[in-house]
Amino acid sequence: MRFHNITKDDMLNGDGLRVVLWVAGCSHRCRECQNPVTWDPDGGIPFTEESKRELFAELGKPYISGVTFSGGDPLYRSNEPEILELAKEIREKFPGKTIWLYTGSVWDEIKDHEIIGYVDVLVDGEYVKELRSTQLYWRGSSNQRVIDVKKTLESGTLSLHCS
Repeated sequence: MRFHNITKDDMLNGDGLRVVLWVAGCSHRCRECQNPVTWDPDGGIPFTEESKRELFAELGKPYISGVTFSGGDPLYRSNEPEILELAKEIREKFPGKTIWLYTGSVWDEIKDHEIIGYVDVLVDGEYVKELRSTQLYWRGSSNQRVIDVKKTLESGTLSLHCS
């Protein structure tokens, strides 16, 4: 897996202060995407053990609410296996931290992926320029949904996350 950045103390990509891993690789290629540089799966730099230590050092801080996987697309074919392993390890080492994941895929396409069992909140759907709104929390366009994964899995009905 390759990545572009690890953002520290982020308040824009989920509840609370978060650490964000921006991965490389995306097949959605949304028009006027905020991060087109992340589309190329060969872009960025390799995610190494040193990168993981940096990410985990941030997660170890008591004021950090959790991690957000973004990009690019964490569920891009070359990213998903490593994101899954990271999510498992984060859940084990930092059980009180939340895991958010942004993807251009929609719930019905990915609800059966193993990674979903480790995600607390999923922001799904491609960015659509015509549906853009600066009034939305944690998403760029109104077609995207901020899904409470645990409630959705428990109830069998889509449950949206509220701030």
